[in-house]
Amino acid sequence: MSVILLIVIIAIIVLAVVAAIAMRRRTALHKEAGPEYDRLAKEIGPRQAQAEFAKRRQRVDGFELKQLSAERRGAYETQWTAAQERFIESPLEATQSAASLVTAVAAEEGYPVDDDSQLITDLSVYHGRPLDGYRHACRLTDQAELAETEQMRQAVLEYRAMFQDLLGSTDDDTNQTSGKLAAARPGQ
Repeated sequence: MSVILLIVIIAIIVLAVVAAIAMRRRTALHKEAGPEYDRLAKEIGPRQAQAEFAKRRQRVDGFELKQLSAERRGAYETQWTAAQERFIESPLEATQSAASLVTAVAAEEGYPVDDDSQLITDLSVYHGRPLDGYRHACRLTDQAELAETEQMRQAVLEYRAMFQDLLGSTDDDTNQTSGKLAAARPGQ
């Protein structure tokens, strides 16, 4: 009887360790990919989401990703400021410029950008937190001629989140520029 009890206790311990490891992996994936992991886990299930993210990571780790120099970051930030300032006069042009800047930064960092859908998938590996907003901004930009000014303003804000995440900008950078588009909000 004591042998059976010992086997049961060992089995319970092994299961607990396996469950803890699985939970730790899921937590790490959630922390890294953010809402993108949650979206995918809801869509295809947690186990398949883990496998999908492993596949995505393997693909992205095969790229020669690099961080931009301070000089290149500064040049892009200057271009971003110019695009943002154009918003009041031409929301459509500013929105399209914002989209182009995100793509340009991603390309210079080493992401293939010839397929928009694949770019979104690739960005999910290391830039999952702003990805849902970026995806939304891309949809709005595709229909920008039909979009209202407020929708384009929101798209620019969502592009900015991805832009800053790609550049590795700090929250202080976000706070310094957030007022410019808020000022363009109708009714203010």
